[in-house]
Amino acid sequence: MMVTDSTRAQAASDRVASGSAQKKGRVLIIAGSDSGGGAGVQGDIKAVTMMGGFAATAITALTIQNTLGVHGVHPVPLEVIAAQADAVLDDIGTDAVKTGMLGSVEVVRCVADILDRAGAPTVVDPVMIAKGGSSLLAEDAVAAVRALMVPRAALLTPNAPEAEALTGIEVADLDGQRRAGEALLKMGAGAVLMKGGHVPGETVVDLLMTPRGETLLEGPRIETRHTHGTGCTLASACAAGIAKGLPLEQAVAEAWAYVAEAIRQAPGLGGGHGPLDHGWPLR
Repeated sequence: MMVTDSTRAQAASDRVASGSAQKKGRVLIIAGSDSGGGAGVQGDIKAVTMMGGFAATAITALTIQNTLGVHGVHPVPLEVIAAQADAVLDDIGTDAVKTGMLGSVEVVRCVADILDRAGAPTVVDPVMIAKGGSSLLAEDAVAAVRALMVPRAALLTPNAPEAEALTGIEVADLDGQRRAGEALLKMGAGAVLMKGGHVPGETVVDLLMTPRGETLLEGPRIETRHTHGTGCTLASACAAGIAKGLPLEQAVAEAWAYVAEAIRQAPGLGGGHGPLDHGWPLR
């Protein structure tokens, strides 16, 4: 029997839906480093830890970054990315994988191979643009993400601009979110969390879509400039729940509530797009 990308993603989604008492909460994070600490692997590690999981990493790029923007990007060699992931998988293992900034076609291909070796449900955050507007994904890599990462996603977490780039469908309201989400499911994603932070309105609606149906998560828009790392944090928090064996809907709902409070309690750091308060449950 030939195993297609769509079959692989659906199998991963099924594993998420059923949960597992064997899971230990291990999350392998494959993403870029944020020197400012709000997003990237730094934000991911904080989120996974606060959600009760264990975070390990394979860093794809080093960014020179703070709340004012991205001032430089230094890619990690492909063999080093793969070696980091293999070192984790060969010893510690993983119950879920979370991907973030990939940057180039070559890295997308490298990470797709890692996901096949990992054999764990993957949360794919298709990072394309930093909060300050800097590009984090080469234009020619969007097609690679569409072809190689979307079908390997047990859960895909695009914001409106990312969903538009992947599907060509305008996402300006809930109907656009739903149509883009349906298109991404048809592309092979096991489930899609269509984030609504970029969609205008006093209420922010995130739409979780699966082949079984949909769930709306909504709340009042929080007027703040301190939202750096929101997408990374949400995807990683979802991955932590999945890694602990929670049903997908529960993992997403708990992650969503965690991020909403992290935004409300943002510490107000920096002169630009400040970070969330990842550690709010401790206080």
